[in-house]
Amino acid sequence: MVVIKKGLSDYKILLASASPRRQELLSQLGLDLQIVTLPSEEESFPKNLYREEIAVYLAEKKAENYKNLQEKEILITADTIVWIDGKVLGKPENYSDAFQMLKLLSGKIHFVITGVCLKAIEKTVVFFAETKVKFADLSDEEIRFYIENYKPFDKAGAYGIQEWIGKVGIEYIEGSYYNVVGLPVQKLYRELMKF
Repeated sequence: MVVIKKGLSDYKILLASASPRRQELLSQLGLDLQIVTLPSEEESFPKNLYREEIAVYLAEKKAENYKNLQEKEILITADTIVWIDGKVLGKPENYSDAFQMLKLLSGKIHFVITGVCLKAIEKTVVFFAETKVKFADLSDEEIRFYIENYKPFDKAGAYGIQEWIGKVGIEYIEGSYYNVVGLPVQKLYRELMKF
């Protein structure tokens, strides 16, 4: 383990996420990680929440659902949403849903927002990161090719920026690239250092 801050070396870092992208990003920080599982639960939220409030609420809700937290452990939970035209896009339910999401994103600006919760026995810290993303106009053939070959059903907004569609379809981003991948690692690193 790379010990960047002496106090952090006293803690075991737990990541409650099945996302291979989040696991890889965190391991690249040099953290000694343990992956833990949460009880499966529908990612629902109160309808009065807006933009980042949704992502933060879902990240906190995941942390609350983990019941095995011990002394000297820090649990990391996160949730990423896509916000466009005043509405939230989560993970697509099927091919048709993914197609409709990508059709909506085509040629427009949207926002990728990740809520993160750091939880220990003695305290909880929540924060979020937001990245502005501009898609080029995508043809129906490009959308179908992407869905059929990359099956983005586990990704908010039905796309992964690190995949083919990101290379051919993203005109620009403002903010953290890694946030769009699924975890704002720079901000997370700074928050862990303060923790």
